[in-house]
Amino acid sequence: MRNVRAIRNEADYDWALAEIARYFENQPVPGTEDADRFDVLASLIEAYEAKHWTIEPTDPIEAIEFRMELSGYTQKDLSELIGSRSRASEILNRKRPLTMQMAHKLSVEWNIPAEVLLKPYHLDNR
Repeated sequence: MRNVRAIRNEADYDWALAEIARYFENQPVPGTEDADRFDVLASLIEAYEAKHWTIEPTDPIEAIEFRMELSGYTQKDLSELIGSRSRASEILNRKRPLTMQMAHKLSVEWNIPAEVLLKPYHLDNR
């Protein structure tokens, strides 16, 4: 495989980003040397980012909003899942906490990790 190296610092990281960017416009054919090179670069970049830029775990409401956006769910879908349109609104607006039963339904039905849904989070008590 041509010209792939470890990412040890920001300069190496910038190089890897520039190298992989070429493949976004001209995607390599699976099974080719370019496809293998793309996979290796992506893995190296991912490992470097995970080590140097950890992402704080999402709070429950952000996780629900992310799942809604990703899956095309609406507030109506959430209200049908948890049983009440007003309750769905209160939860999304941080006026009411999730119950264990709600967290369980969201975890099972929407595939949101339970450990994210059960984390403490800020409520807006205005």
